[in-house]
Amino acid sequence: MRFGNFSFGSLRIDGRPYEHDVVIDRGEIRDRKKKPSKKFRDAFGHTPLSTAEDIPWKWRQVITGAYGRLPVMKEVEREAWRHKVKLLILPTIKAIEVLQEDPADTNAIIHVTC
Repeated sequence: MRFGNFSFGSLRIDGRPYEHDVVIDRGEIRDRKKKPSKKFRDAFGHTPLSTAEDIPWKWRQVITGAYGRLPVMKEVEREAWRHKVKLLILPTIKAIEVLQEDPADTNAIIHVTC
């Protein structure tokens, strides 16, 4: 998986542009469906990552690229612990760097835009 230019609102993966949050699940890329988490938006100022979403827990670690604006609910951290998954909450650019260095056994939720 090759990551190209990233700026807020735009990310290229394998040459394809994405203008929305994405989930990388076992090498497959899909749109982040954040609608289930929207009910928590008022409490966080932004739609957080919650366990109401389809989080890919199948690998040894999950990275969430938060870009400083994607809140990760405590229940997500507890669920990662329960699944024995290392949860890395990093700014999006750092999350991309980690994915490029060691993509094996890693899933990701990449915050591209609010």
